[in-house]
Amino acid sequence: MRDQDIYDRLLERYESGQVPWGEELPPPEIIALAEKLPPGRALDLGCGYGRSAIYLAKKGWRVDGIDFIPLAIAGAISRAEREGVSDQVEFHMGRVTDMSFLSDSFDLAIDVGCMHALDNADLRRYRDGVYRLLKPGGQYVLFAHLRDDKADVPGRGIYEETVYELFNTQFTLENVRLGKTQVEDKPPWASAWFWYRRN
Repeated sequence: MRDQDIYDRLLERYESGQVPWGEELPPPEIIALAEKLPPGRALDLGCGYGRSAIYLAKKGWRVDGIDFIPLAIAGAISRAEREGVSDQVEFHMGRVTDMSFLSDSFDLAIDVGCMHALDNADLRRYRDGVYRLLKPGGQYVLFAHLRDDKADVPGRGIYEETVYELFNTQFTLENVRLGKTQVEDKPPWASAWFWYRRN
């Protein structure tokens, strides 16, 4: 899917209010992470309305969120102000494939459903950016829809093998949990959580 197509599709969802990832709380996996890890610096890739970034900020983290949809960033800023954490979280309008404007070293990078929409060239740029921004030993946590050419919605997501090919040389895979995700009334999709450590 071309970058402009992804942008147009997501912008339409935000404009229509059909944003299933707009809930107040992040997924249980992010909540568990915040309970387990000592606060540090976090990067939320494809942050949307900032639910994960804001949750981490409330737990003492300093967080940078990045998204390329203006409505998402505006909503995230508004939510952070409402929750009283705008001094702990900064939202940037930009692309996860070009994070050259970020220079801080991060202890944690999270991606809840962003990377799986990128094409091959963008995937490599994304991976290189995550590697550059994470401290050695920093953790990268990814939630992705997995591609299954036999599924009712062919071509969505990323192949599990592609994730391993991308990350397994510069990162160490610590855990993976395969599952299914259902959004609204659409057919369920194969999905997975990946926990990596930067080498």
